[in-house]
Amino acid sequence: MAQSRHCTGKVRKTMKTARLLAPFAVLLAVSACNQESKSGAASDAASGPVEAKPGVKLADGRLVLPAVKGNPAAAYFTLDNSGKGTVSLAAVSVAGAQKAEMHQTTGDTMASIDRADVDPGTVLRFEPGKMHVMVFGLDSKVAAGSSVELTLTFADGDKLSAPLKVEAAGGGMDAMGSMDHGAKH
Repeated sequence: MAQSRHCTGKVRKTMKTARLLAPFAVLLAVSACNQESKSGAASDAASGPVEAKPGVKLADGRLVLPAVKGNPAAAYFTLDNSGKGTVSLAAVSVAGAQKAEMHQTTGDTMASIDRADVDPGTVLRFEPGKMHVMVFGLDSKVAAGSSVELTLTFADGDKLSAPLKVEAAGGGMDAMGSMDHGAKH
């Protein structure tokens, strides 16, 4: 009988402990689901356009690594403004980079630009040999086949983030190889 009371006491303590820990188990499970949801959303975003600012979509994002270690990388994407007003892109940043700048190529010269306006109903393409993003001081851990996050900041303070597919040097950089990058950096 004494052993039975002892076992009953242990069972009660175990049940009490389980009831106390149950909310934490639920929080842990919900947190795991949220993480899955976020990673699923990121992979969905990589395959299609991302829209966070009403009427503005970012698609086809890619980061081309430099052919020579230590040189800047370049980012390319398409920005579609199906909204009713002009949007002004004021800044860019790339996760894992010290600095990112918007650049415009004219002839054989490239210069940084402070903003890019996208009129309603138009598409602005950041592409090799034209408007693009130069990415400086990229973390050496960023490798082809991975992805990094690009964040666009608009003049009104709105932001839009999307993944960039990381590619090895090659096709995207050839158009810029012979350009005068100047000493503006």
